[in-house]
Amino acid sequence: MIRAVGLVLMLAAPAAAQELSFSPAATEACLAAGAGPACIGVSANLCMTETPGGSSTVGTGGCLWAEADYWDDRLNTAYGALRTDARAIDAEMRDLGSAAPSQAEALREMQRAWMSFRDAACVYEASLWGGGTGAGPASNGCWMLQTGRQALDFEDRLAERSR
Repeated sequence: MIRAVGLVLMLAAPAAAQELSFSPAATEACLAAGAGPACIGVSANLCMTETPGGSSTVGTGGCLWAEADYWDDRLNTAYGALRTDARAIDAEMRDLGSAAPSQAEALREMQRAWMSFRDAACVYEASLWGGGTGAGPASNGCWMLQTGRQALDFEDRLAERSR
């Protein structure tokens, strides 16, 4: 729901939104250099500073939204891989007669709880703007940060499993 605020801001000025140029290349280079969570927002910041109109309220919201979507794609990919692994482990544990709780179910419940946390955290961030125009970018920035952190956490978990 709160991401709708960002969408409304973007629709309010379609010409500015069309001019935005977002690329995740800087974030990917940062991650390749091993900077981890410090890379969240790198590409959005470049979008805001190097795109005409990128520093406007609509431009800022659009750049943050674009990077949030980038992290959301990464999160969904990592979550899917973790679910696949968890289901395989659950099947193996059932075959062994284990009474261990289901990893796949625990992962799903954890992700649902995280989504509730993210939503509440980002509503709070928007509320700090007292209804002002900065609420949309604040919410989008929160989504970007929270989603990026969760994506990196899941990717780290996958990397640990493959060691």
